Amino acid sequence: MSDRTPALRLEGIVKTFPGVRALDGVSFDVMPGEVHALMGENGAGKSTLMKVLGGIYQPDEGRIFVGEVPAVMTSPLEAKAKGIVFIHQELSLAEELSVAENIYLGELPRKRFGLVDWARLEQQTNAILAKLRVGFDAKTRVGDLSIANQQMVEIARALTVEAKAVIFDEPTASLTDAEKVVLFDVIAGLQAQGVGIIYISHRMEEIFKITDRISVLRDGSYRGTVKTAETDEESVTQLMIGRKLDLSRNEIHHALGDVALEVRGLSCADLYTDVSFEVRRGEVLGFYGLVGAGRTEIAETLFGLRDPSAGQILLDGRDTVIRSPAAAIALGISLVPEDRKGQGLVLGMNCRDNMTLPQVDDLRAGPFVAEGAEVAIFDQYRDRLDIRTPGWKQLAGNLSGGNQQKIVIGKWLSMHPNVLIVDEPTRGIDVGSKSEIHNLIRELAAQGYAVIVISSEMPEILHVSDRIVAMYSGRIMRTFTAEEVTEDKLIQAISGLTPENVA
Repeated sequence: MSDRTPALRLEGIVKTFPGVRALDGVSFDVMPGEVHALMGENGAGKSTLMKVLGGIYQPDEGRIFVGEVPAVMTSPLEAKAKGIVFIHQELSLAEELSVAENIYLGELPRKRFGLVDWARLEQQTNAILAKLRVGFDAKTRVGDLSIANQQMVEIARALTVEAKAVIFDEPTASLTDAEKVVLFDVIAGLQAQGVGIIYISHRMEEIFKITDRISVLRDGSYRGTVKTAETDEESVTQLMIGRKLDLSRNEIHHALGDVALEVRGLSCADLYTDVSFEVRRGEVLGFYGLVGAGRTEIAETLFGLRDPSAGQILLDGRDTVIRSPAAAIALGISLVPEDRKGQGLVLGMNCRDNMTLPQVDDLRAGPFVAEGAEVAIFDQYRDRLDIRTPGWKQLAGNLSGGNQQKIVIGKWLSMHPNVLIVDEPTRGIDVGSKSEIHNLIRELAAQGYAVIVISSEMPEILHVSDRIVAMYSGRIMRTFTAEEVTEDKLIQAISGLTPENVA
């Protein structure tokens, strides 16, 4: 194979599902040693195209070439045998098995009589883990690892074979900044070996940092390929969604109402200490900080998932004790969780039932749930939030990330909360849907909701917030208004620096 022959090439791929033409004659290639980004809105066809390549789906039309050789992928194992490794965004690990067993699942090294060669398995696994510089070993049970470390186990699978092309689907969604550095080093190492990398991500800063070319899909169709060095974020965004986005900071102001929620001296074991803040009706209060700063844990306490060790929670000025999520919901506090698929939705349940799940008991007509009332609620919030789905019978697991997030938000809005907490509102969501979610958050505040937004993305927290709480190691360092905050001040605060330290 010459240097000019693609490591992998897809030609005229068509894939149709009932009522949906998911891929419409898509062609794509990746060269040896290249990092080629595949971008598009949620639902554009990226995942479907990669599942065709990975042997999960069979194309209705089109051809796949590995090097110069035509290939048919009838299963993921066959794709891997041909040198195509797929690292999924959604973890596909067996939690009860060890790290080694997960990495070599289906191809465990064997001794005589088919017995597993445990010593060789452990040795091979630890050699791979050393390259990833992780803090666990081959014998560790996967279920005991954090989500970020489980993602590193997924990545380790790519290093077990002599790969020709490796597909990374949102690989940094659960990784810390330090783990991202290791991942990018691994990718650079694969490049140096002549492996083609297909990189799917919604994070523009990563795309422009590590990729050579960018290809864009929209509505199942190929929209073009550009060299990363010759384009910019705005041009790629327009190619993806066909319109410009408003990425400016929040400068929209409206009258604020009374204090809806006040927290005084709240503490929770070793997670956070002496936290005090308030949020008014009509206000978006942003929480920003590094992983482990305590932001999510505060939200979980307000929603009754954690018991505080000290402090007060006041709703409308009244001292309140929240012992459970049911109590929080009854008091008008709703939480859109960070992990919408694991905690916010029942993926195998339809959109209507997900939307009305918290209020099923209130929708009963005798021993049965009033289906008409459920459908009416779904229809109302589908229209209000512009949820794109063929109908309420669609399974939540089949929706794009942006539409799944809208289902979770609609579920809580239908309960008419006093305080809406949104944790990482746009994680794993494309730039078009991200803009819609941002606009929705601002609109909810304008309608009088008290909104708390937790985000790890500085542009997002600057764009949606009226005030920003900067946290470091379980403590609030500073609270900024939209007028006084700067990126430098935010970075200093979440790094543990006070204004006096900086001075």
